Amino acid sequence: MPEEKKTTAVEGVADKSKAKPRAKKNKVAKHVATGRIHIQATYNNTVVTATDLHGNVLAWSTSGHLGFRGPKKATPYAAGMVIRDVAEKVKPMGFTEAHIFIKGVGQGRDGALRALHAQGLSVLSMKDITPIPHNGPRAAKPRRV
Repeated sequence: MPEEKKTTAVEGVADKSKAKPRAKKNKVAKHVATGRIHIQATYNNTVVTATDLHGNVLAWSTSGHLGFRGPKKATPYAAGMVIRDVAEKVKPMGFTEAHIFIKGVGQGRDGALRALHAQGLSVLSMKDITPIPHNGPRAAKPRRV
């Protein structure tokens, strides 16, 4: 009996093991000397994002991403570890100066700033962008019991 050629569900497509491997695109090394670091410190987590001056994300990290769970995510120690992780990611890009934008009221605010200075990044400016309600929506009517 003649041996049959292996085909997949699509008729006429030979075995995938003989297909040419696709060439991977070479990653272009970015060089960004000055950028922005956005720190969002909530009661539950700390999120740090490093961007260039146009807002394109270069690196990010969260305390949950680093393995902290539960109430440990919102601690100053976890925030310091997050800053250290982001700093390691952006150092090869030549990232040395940053404008800092802080949002939120969590414990990680101060821990993140201390860790930022410890990493050797020079701070050009610091701005608190925590949203402040200006009287907000109408309050709920009183509950009747």
